[in-house]
Amino acid sequence: MSTALFLFMERNTLKGKVAFYTLGCKLNFSETSTIGKQFVDKGYKVVDFKDTADVYLINTCTVTDNADKECRQIVRRALRNNPNAFIAVTGCYAQLRSDEISTIDGVDVVLGSNEKFKLFHLVEDFHKRDHSCIHVTPTEEIDNFDSAFSTTADSRTRAFFKIQDGCDYPCTYCTIPMARGKSRSLEPAKVIEQFKELVNSGYKEIILTGVNVGDYGSGTDINFYSLLKEMVKVEGDYRIRISSIEPNLLTDEILQLSINSEKMCKHFHIPLQSGSSDILKLMKRRYNTDVFKNLINRINNLLPDGGIGIDVIVGFPGETEEKFNETFNLLKKSDISYLHVFTYSERPNTPAINFDGSVEVFERKRRNHMLRILSEKKRDQFYRKMIGKELTVIFEHQNHDGFMKGFASNYVRVKHGYDKTLINKPVKVKIIDVDEESCIAERLLPNNKVIAV
Repeated sequence: MSTALFLFMERNTLKGKVAFYTLGCKLNFSETSTIGKQFVDKGYKVVDFKDTADVYLINTCTVTDNADKECRQIVRRALRNNPNAFIAVTGCYAQLRSDEISTIDGVDVVLGSNEKFKLFHLVEDFHKRDHSCIHVTPTEEIDNFDSAFSTTADSRTRAFFKIQDGCDYPCTYCTIPMARGKSRSLEPAKVIEQFKELVNSGYKEIILTGVNVGDYGSGTDINFYSLLKEMVKVEGDYRIRISSIEPNLLTDEILQLSINSEKMCKHFHIPLQSGSSDILKLMKRRYNTDVFKNLINRINNLLPDGGIGIDVIVGFPGETEEKFNETFNLLKKSDISYLHVFTYSERPNTPAINFDGSVEVFERKRRNHMLRILSEKKRDQFYRKMIGKELTVIFEHQNHDGFMKGFASNYVRVKHGYDKTLINKPVKVKIIDVDEESCIAERLLPNNKVIAV
């Protein structure tokens, strides 16, 4: 086929360009990817969000007040790229604050949690509107499960695979149950079917996502452990990473499976939220600090080189300096790899917004800064512990000034001289040094000789 004929056909088959922006968690990324595939199947070309597009879709989060503000900024950014572009906003912020979003200049449609995958059914064309259209099902009526996983619409080497949605936990600071509804799960047979699709598509790492992944199968005779047992039986060259799992749901059975199966990543991301048992009670979390400490000790005993990430919230109402120090000291003494630190922000319609003991904003920021510094120290200690050890890394496609980066099973970020033949392949390396953000590696050959960076 001549180049001219190919360009002619492309102009006559391409319906337009679409760009996506995703805020929040890995679950949102899996859902954005699925929406992206719908556009590709309809003849659209996916472009970078900074480029000119005909349609911009923003998948939002509402965990913090900053996420709400960021959504508004991103809408304005899209309109600067193309003032005539069709702007669609979906996700948790859209579910909870659809009226607010509809007042943002330039937004054409707002899609709730139940509607995010129905854009092509709800919108006849993507021409600019004079007024926003809102399509949002009340949260209490949401009971369906919409599948979502990475597709060819994105360029990631790791796949995000949604197996669970919604949450039944009544945490007093959280709006997610209001945005996504009750806990529900993808049927086990469909999980295995879609998982095989991802493996056959060439993904070497598949990340299981959900609002509360460990709650998979709640109300049925299937639980998360029994699902994992079936998943690791699937043939192929891959590994499974759990995006996040509650301390009370990370069972010894799951730990043992992670030890016994090479297909399970040696890494757990655990939401602690506070190191004060008193604050955990106020948050209505389902564990105390003793449960957390025992869990961390078990992980370290069973997986000495396993990665452990921790979520923590600072500035929750009632968190005095003494109670914050309980959190700081607990984390300082714990053998963990890194922290994700969140500053508490008041969310409408949550019980915590009416709690006594509000912490000044500047003090919240100070505590956040203290824990971020602690996280950097923990990460550096963990990375230096890897020097001299052999790890298997899956490298990503980006070229970072002559280097490529990827993750080991234990979530150590590894850097190696760029070699496109290593992209998206399990590569055995030896860690030789550490810089500010990565472990530096030499590649191991089958005879254990090394190839220098």
